[in-house]
Amino acid sequence: MQMEWPPIPPTTTGPRGRCPRCGQGHIFNGFLKIRPECEVCGLDYGFADPADGPAFFVICFACVPSVLLGVWLEVQYSAPLWVHLLVTGPFMLATCIPPLRPLKGWLIASQYFYKAEEGKLARTSPAPKKV
Repeated sequence: MQMEWPPIPPTTTGPRGRCPRCGQGHIFNGFLKIRPECEVCGLDYGFADPADGPAFFVICFACVPSVLLGVWLEVQYSAPLWVHLLVTGPFMLATCIPPLRPLKGWLIASQYFYKAEEGKLARTSPAPKKV
């Protein structure tokens, strides 16, 4: 028996790490490892392939402030290395690691919601020959 699941927007399930179909089960085993399937509705997560998407978004949006902080400390105060290790290092970890899981969940939920899959060439059959 196939149950009907209402569409749930990826912005509500993905960042919380919930199943994109039922909204109850979990996507992750651990921090970033994807489960084989949902423990509630049985959705197979084999379709999920966010690849490097979460890392790309984190690099674009979270690493830039970290680098700017390090450059500002160096230019403004000529900070020694130990200051960079104590200030810039933790700031970078705090701004780069926490967004990875919500972004990965959002990308997986978006793949399910929009039925995204690998692109394929559409081949047309050749026209019939005239006799």
